[in-house]
Amino acid sequence: MKLRFSATSPYVRKVAATAIEAGLGDRIEKFETNVWDPASDIGEENPLGKVPALTTEDGTVLCDSPLICEYLDSLNSGAKLIPADGAERWRVLNLAALADGMMDGAVARVIEMRMRPEERRWDGWLSHQKGKIDRALDTLEGQATAGDLGGTVTLGSVALGCALGYLDLRFPDDKWREGRPALAGWFEGFNQRPSMQETLPPAG
Repeated sequence: MKLRFSATSPYVRKVAATAIEAGLGDRIEKFETNVWDPASDIGEENPLGKVPALTTEDGTVLCDSPLICEYLDSLNSGAKLIPADGAERWRVLNLAALADGMMDGAVARVIEMRMRPEERRWDGWLSHQKGKIDRALDTLEGQATAGDLGGTVTLGSVALGCALGYLDLRFPDDKWREGRPALAGWFEGFNQRPSMQETLPPAG
């Protein structure tokens, strides 16, 4: 399998960590891709022009991180990261969706701040995205306090770990841990997993 990636993308990190947790890390060849480079050929593989994009062993290109993670879990011969059915399946998928939404908000902030000239930045848009993230963090603090994040590794916990790691990477001054001790404690433990340590993004 071939993975088109950017080293700092939280979506790519989620896919890479999922692959490790599913025991598939050594079956994926990685190709670094700058989607902002006009000369990039990413659009030839993924018409959406974004990473991650995974080319499977039969040549199919999967172009969205939730789909890629589900595909990798389908190849997982161990404990599944996505429960097959029941209430636990929806809890895991909802947690993954909440984490993905935090990534969306954080990436939108990064693009606005890095790609748009300072005099043209939309402060209301930045505040709107931060509000999404803060509300999600408060919800997750409640879940962590109640023990609802669980001790089993799932796609939801992998996605959440990558989302919180991205906040540390891009917005350390937000201090998301303040007032959220249960969530901070959960992340401290989960972040020690090999899948998280092996996929740490470079600073910057």
